[in-house]
Amino acid sequence: MTTPLGVWSAPGRVNLIGEHTDYNDGFVLPFAIDRRTTATLARRDDGVIHIASTFSRQTATVPLADLDAAVGAGTVTGWSAYPLGVAWALGQRGVDLATVSGVDILIDSDVPVGAGLSSSAAIECAVAVALNDVWNLGLDRETLAQVGRHAENAVVGAPTGIMDQSASLLGQQGTAVFLDCRSLETRNVPLDLEPHGLVVLVIDTGVHHAHATGGYRDRRASCEAGAAALGVASLRDVAVDDLERAHALLDDVTFRRVRHIVTENDRVLQTVAVLDSEGPRAIGDLLDASHLSMRDDFEISVPELDVAVEAARRSGALGARMTGGGFGGSAIALVSVDEIDRVTSAVTEAFERRGFAAPTIFTVVPSAGARREDDRS
Repeated sequence: MTTPLGVWSAPGRVNLIGEHTDYNDGFVLPFAIDRRTTATLARRDDGVIHIASTFSRQTATVPLADLDAAVGAGTVTGWSAYPLGVAWALGQRGVDLATVSGVDILIDSDVPVGAGLSSSAAIECAVAVALNDVWNLGLDRETLAQVGRHAENAVVGAPTGIMDQSASLLGQQGTAVFLDCRSLETRNVPLDLEPHGLVVLVIDTGVHHAHATGGYRDRRASCEAGAAALGVASLRDVAVDDLERAHALLDDVTFRRVRHIVTENDRVLQTVAVLDSEGPRAIGDLLDASHLSMRDDFEISVPELDVAVEAARRSGALGARMTGGGFGGSAIALVSVDEIDRVTSAVTEAFERRGFAAPTIFTVVPSAGARREDDRS
């Protein structure tokens, strides 16, 4: 890499509540965390984009003018599909990739991979803000979130919604991002944990998941089938009061998938209202109910996640739930500062009793979204 132009970064995210509601045009409430991915960029004079990282031997080198053809041919694969996908998606939005400068990009990250903390969106968003600056595109954060989602959907092949990119780009210190996934309107909701003596404890089970694989796709297909059977554009248009009718129309599995989405949307709205009126100590029951719905109705939990949630609750957490797409990843627990050690020990011991590998447990705080870290131009 030649002399860098600068370093840009973007955070991972924890979804406080609102799981699988994003691709159903629903509501989500994530927050950006203090674990970040950095993208260091240098300019090239040969029209090539070159991707490397500190965590993989894989590199990728593609002429920007040929990137569309490479994506079409299916040769953009592996972790480099995330940053290359962002460049491609910018091209799809009208950026002439044959005329912009080539770039070297070096990726580094301390966002755990496969933990449900959106390490993929952190890569996408760090690269998106970097290219936006280096190529002088002038795109706003909301547009860059759509670019990241398009990259993940079309190039990586993961049928995710826009929540992860929105949290990574729009997060602010001490807030959660309340996102309406239909209108894409956002509001930063106070999540002032420190004044209330609270932290969010992340329990990374070590069970890795991948959104591009079957379970996630199957749940999305069930949601689409349920919406079609109910005659609505998406499950956002189904209210809690409509569930009795849905139960009569749908088979058992599809109904339970629908019930999770409908009640989860309602829980997000309740959580926002409680945070606005009472503060974070009052949201524990909503977190607990969300986990039960994901475990029983959406069936995306795994034994390690259930053990983490149950042990955290028994040892004093105000509320706990799995977070992320499911089938592995992490749970979160809302914990008083003076209970951190107790909850951590209880969860670790519960994993040991079940013969599970030891979890990785750490605290996170609501943090700033994607930004330029320095300027070496």
